[in-house]
Amino acid sequence: MSDGKHRAGREDSNGPGPAPAGPAFRQDLRGAVTPRAVILLLGVLILEMAFVVSFIGAFHSPRPRNLPLAVVAPGQAQARLVAELNSLPGEPLDARAADSASEARAMVLDRRVDAALLAGPGGGPDRLLVATAGGPAAVQSLQAVFAKTGGGSVVVDDLRPPSPSDGRALAGFYLVLGVVVGGYLASAALSASYGARPASPNRTSVRLLALAALSVVSGLGGAVVVDPVFHALPGHFGALWGIATLITFAAAAAGMAFQVLLGTPGIALSVLLFVVLGNPSAGGVYPTTLLPPFWAAIGQALPNGAGVTLVRNYSYFGGHQTSTAWWVLSAWAAGGVLISSLASLRRRPAAG
Repeated sequence: MSDGKHRAGREDSNGPGPAPAGPAFRQDLRGAVTPRAVILLLGVLILEMAFVVSFIGAFHSPRPRNLPLAVVAPGQAQARLVAELNSLPGEPLDARAADSASEARAMVLDRRVDAALLAGPGGGPDRLLVATAGGPAAVQSLQAVFAKTGGGSVVVDDLRPPSPSDGRALAGFYLVLGVVVGGYLASAALSASYGARPASPNRTSVRLLALAALSVVSGLGGAVVVDPVFHALPGHFGALWGIATLITFAAAAAGMAFQVLLGTPGIALSVLLFVVLGNPSAGGVYPTTLLPPFWAAIGQALPNGAGVTLVRNYSYFGGHQTSTAWWVLSAWAAGGVLISSLASLRRRPAAG
């Protein structure tokens, strides 16, 4: 008797069976995937596709375009050789005359040109002066160009190879990549914690000071890693610390400005500029002269490309040809500070 009541109780509690899940499922779906979530997912998809297009577009077919080349040859042969090199199909070279082998060598080492061609006297082999510390890919492309011209054998003389611990001269690029990511992620972290738009100019100043302090620590950490830890870029600790600090702050200040102006979408703009567009155009994997026109045009105007130029040229080339890169990074940093400050000042009456 008690067993029967127990079974009946179980049957009553279980009910006749599960209710139709259609309306409940649709209600849960609407609650879980809101219109805002759909917009965010679409934004992620757009960034994902932009990432694929940008990296494959930049790297799928690298070839030299107007690669600066100094030329030394005897007498009237020099002008003829310069003209022949500049008339090659596709304009892979931007040849210009140098007065002597010593001048051509200096032009390579102070980065006025990527390489120098010394015509062999008496029909002997030509010499190609290069500096693979500036990127081995350019040297390989040059060798391929001369092989296609059929101009005879070329002996390659590497004036400035990368340090033994710098492999394919990519340590500088990865240092820049790391601190740029750290910079804009730092601004995004503050946004996630305290809101994308600071409530007052004072809070804007405090955030910028926090980002500046983080940038100093970030630059120190990056310099420690590439110099005393792995010895990839030895002998330039102070310069690398300062450069990495400025790169970090440029990305952080710009990222904060984007968020102050746009809110959360400002983070996506940071990713678009500093990752999707900035990394493939930075001249790390392939130098600017091997990139398609769009990426070659924007590379040195972004913190990534300017940072790679500073790190490489201070590590290997005595800091030559870096004034533009300093201005670019300073402009990003100062612009981020100015825009963030002005935007917060404009909102001050409303906040009051």
